[in-house]
Amino acid sequence: MEYFNAFWVGGLICVAGQLLIDLTRLTPARIMVLLVTSGVALGALGLYGPFAEFAGCGATVPLTGFGWALSEGVRKAVAEEGFLGIFSGGFTAGAAGTAAAIFFGWVAALVTKPKDKS
Repeated sequence: MEYFNAFWVGGLICVAGQLLIDLTRLTPARIMVLLVTSGVALGALGLYGPFAEFAGCGATVPLTGFGWALSEGVRKAVAEEGFLGIFSGGFTAGAAGTAAAIFFGWVAALVTKPKDKS
């Protein structure tokens, strides 16, 4: 059941993003920002934690999950370090995912041959 919940929840998040692309005049960059900030907002309200526990990777892998991870990192750092945790918590929480994205992007750039889109 865990895989099924991850599949349908992650799929619904992706469908929501695709509908925003298709039905609005929002740019992909604005939609990405909207998804990340909605994850932060839902995390601040205490709603995204139980949602992520229910859906597993279906909720933590999309951009909303990245926003939630950033907000959780800030919340924990503020509890441990005080005010300065606001500035360091998000970096600590998002470091592994950001480093992995950079590394695998670099590997893909080495393996593939770039072409002109025209």
